[in-house]
Amino acid sequence: MLHGSGFPPAFPARPALSAIGTGLEASWRRCRHDYALDPGTPALPDVLSGTELRHACQHAGRMLYFAGPEMERLHHALEPVGYTALLADTDGVVLAHNVAGTLQRGCRRWNLWPGAVWHERHAGTNGIGTCLAEQRSISVHRNEHWRSFLHGLTGIATPVYDATGRMAGALNASSYRPSPDGSLGALIASGLLQAARQIEQAFFMDLYRGHTIMLLGPPQGASASVPMMALNRERHVVGATHAARVQMGLPPAGDVSLCLMEETAQHSPLREAQAMAIRTTLASAGGKVAVAARMLGISRSTLHRKLRALDGTRATMRP
Repeated sequence: MLHGSGFPPAFPARPALSAIGTGLEASWRRCRHDYALDPGTPALPDVLSGTELRHACQHAGRMLYFAGPEMERLHHALEPVGYTALLADTDGVVLAHNVAGTLQRGCRRWNLWPGAVWHERHAGTNGIGTCLAEQRSISVHRNEHWRSFLHGLTGIATPVYDATGRMAGALNASSYRPSPDGSLGALIASGLLQAARQIEQAFFMDLYRGHTIMLLGPPQGASASVPMMALNRERHVVGATHAARVQMGLPPAGDVSLCLMEETAQHSPLREAQAMAIRTTLASAGGKVAVAARMLGISRSTLHRKLRALDGTRATMRP
């Protein structure tokens, strides 16, 4: 429901509620103690000038390009339920949006629009800002926002990672007229998660075009990253996604250059990645050790030795 001209209506200032059980306790503490934000202050996020927005889009690089198809797909899924899809950079600046014509007026009034800065430090607890602050998927429904002025909104967001494992921004679905119980939240969050994974995968496949790409198992839980590695002809790992770096104990954004099949300590993070790579390659080779060894760039005897170290794997292999 749209209201008259000017700002959206202010909601009553929040009474002394507890954030316990919302998963947003840390964000509320930051708003109160670190940012010293008054929850009752009627304020919408700042909006960048056209020049500033163009600069932010240029700085985002190819994220906008890879996100385009997923933003369009999200738009078609979200439009019937009154949500709009937004893409923000790591500063919380909305770079792009897909919104139905019937929602444009309301989205402009709520600053669900390119150029709006939804950084948590200024806007308080919100989908985009808190997702970026905590680097995890977030849902903020109505009065879970720190600022009472935003209690008419629901925002759901998930991180987007680039090909080097760095967080590049956040995908967001927002509504200024959500259902009271937020019943669509889980379904929308799942759609955002899949879209974020597709964007990261497109990033990675483009950067490492011509390399062998290896999947280290399926994405884990609510991770917005797919565990993938890029191998050169010598079967050295030269690239890894955020999830793969976490599995292997590698920092984000740094250069990667390691031998996938090198000897590792029993409890080394790389050992788990190595084991997953061996199992994945064996499956691709139909259980044939000779074929898998060639794919991994090691001798058959070496692979047999590594398989013996992986309890129970030999039972599934063929010579």
